Amino acid sequence: MCFQRNLFKFDHAKDVYFNFSSLLTFNFTHSCKMLQKHIIHRLIQSALKEDIGSGDITTSVALSGREIGNARVVAKEDMVVAGIGIFKEAFSFSEEEVEFTNSVEDGVLVKSGDVLTKMSGNLGDILTAERVALNFLQRMCGIATLTRRYVDEIRGTGAKILDTRKTTPGLRVLEKYAVMIGGGFNHRFGLYDGILIKDNHIDAAGGILPAVDRVKKSAPHTLKIEIEVKNLKEVEEALSAGVDVIMLDNMEVEEMKEAVSLIKGRVLVEASGNITLSNVKKIAETGVDFVSIGALTHSAPSSDISLKLKA
Repeated sequence: MCFQRNLFKFDHAKDVYFNFSSLLTFNFTHSCKMLQKHIIHRLIQSALKEDIGSGDITTSVALSGREIGNARVVAKEDMVVAGIGIFKEAFSFSEEEVEFTNSVEDGVLVKSGDVLTKMSGNLGDILTAERVALNFLQRMCGIATLTRRYVDEIRGTGAKILDTRKTTPGLRVLEKYAVMIGGGFNHRFGLYDGILIKDNHIDAAGGILPAVDRVKKSAPHTLKIEIEVKNLKEVEEALSAGVDVIMLDNMEVEEMKEAVSLIKGRVLVEASGNITLSNVKKIAETGVDFVSIGALTHSAPSSDISLKLKA
């Protein structure tokens, strides 16, 4: 099989330090968001090396290496498609081209039994990359599908669903992309591209006012300042400190309503903590601008998808 040598064909000359905020590029049509290929290639290459190691023993001894045929990728449950391009890229290390036809686009809602894509090529290569390709696709579809459920649940409230940094290490770019495909929005990508003063920062700095004061003196003036608060007293302190966004953390719905009334639209308001599908609408109806949900990426079940060969 030809995967072993092609796993090392990726050009690492461009593997230099880069700003992750440039990873996502958009053409602003919901179904056609794309990710920069060099990042995706590194992720896929690493996953293939992990799975294949020194070689796909089963495929190399069970097949001659010359078998050519077709396959279909089928949804086994209803889902929002995300990562179909990533799925295809997993086969890009094959020396013999794997061709795809009749592929659905990211963002499409499919039913159980629908075909996501048809493929043809060397069956050995298809079998070798199958699991890695499906792992990416199933994970991303699961995140997009869960995100869509939250988005649908609060539709009409005016609030937006946000993700968090609670992502799988190394896969954040894919998982946050899947959130967007599901209709959600990205919070900061990492610690470097947004200011969020959390409770531990406040405790370490000696309070809300000194923490915000230090940030204002040192941080770039172009960045908004967000702060986490846990009660109405801290809401008042945050307002007097002059922040741009207040995160209401783990507040009960009634207290959130009071906080929104106290803030009176002077700053943006985010709700966070212990948010589920059963309570997200009530939280959104308090008047908050954003609802951030870690479960979108840390607890989304992978979608059920299968690949079936037809020689």
